[in-house]
Amino acid sequence: MDRIVVALGGNALLRRGEKLEAEVQRRNVRRAAEELAFMARDRALVVVHGNGPQVGLLALQAASYTEVAPYPLDVLGAESEGMIGYMIEQELTGRLGGRPVAALLTQVAVDPNDPAFRLPSKPIGPVYPEATARRLAAERGWSIAPDGGFYRRVVASPEPRRILGLEAIRILVEAGVVVICAGGGGVPVVPTEDGGIRGVEAVIDKDLTAALLAENLDAGGLVLLTDVAAVFADWGTPEARPIRSATPQRLRAMQFAPGSMRPKVEAACRFVERTGRWAAIGALQEGLAVLEGRAGTMVRADGRDGT
Repeated sequence: MDRIVVALGGNALLRRGEKLEAEVQRRNVRRAAEELAFMARDRALVVVHGNGPQVGLLALQAASYTEVAPYPLDVLGAESEGMIGYMIEQELTGRLGGRPVAALLTQVAVDPNDPAFRLPSKPIGPVYPEATARRLAAERGWSIAPDGGFYRRVVASPEPRRILGLEAIRILVEAGVVVICAGGGGVPVVPTEDGGIRGVEAVIDKDLTAALLAENLDAGGLVLLTDVAAVFADWGTPEARPIRSATPQRLRAMQFAPGSMRPKVEAACRFVERTGRWAAIGALQEGLAVLEGRAGTMVRADGRDGT
């Protein structure tokens, strides 16, 4: 059975401009689960999801209760991973003909000296008008950056180095379980002097973790689903056009927005370059078509470049 890793964007599960409410998210997860069920037919499926909007919301909620110190991002990341994984598992159950589904809490090791800790770049939470974002940044000590026509809080996003619990994931996949894991890129941890691990204040990019997971699991392909139809050339201009197929070399020669399409392109390129297999990027609502190469952008080492 072909093994595929699918990464769902946090913004695809909780879209820009939507209220950050549980029922809104559940409705979006329900639509995602319908597409995932089609993709899981005759395939071993591993699902990774984003958590940018959700972990930012949890941070805002934690900060609003001043009787206790705000919870750190690694704890909030674990909370969001459990919350979203629960929703996906619940919505997938019953759509797979009795096939088992399991959501796992996943820790991912990062380098404590990663330069990303000095250069926050990962958007989390809701979008704000620029004036509001700058006020909040001054009040709360945030770093902020543009996101489309708005601004968002940005936090450190170190590189994923090692997925803890990888063997447990592998055993479940080989047993036929649809596994939901490494949500939000996984909970970021670093080694301690006594041989243990501890969480760090960061959010790992889930696309880069998905690429590492797909490589480690010897997956046949990597599918990165988001809220746009494909990778676009000349994005944001009247000449914008979707790229239907590309090599990593072509994509690496182009410029993409940090924190949005750039990590997806980087993840796709890494997986293809390291394994010689394929990766695809496209819209969540077209997941099966993206997987089959009928929509989105297909990235292959030996593929042709074209629009």
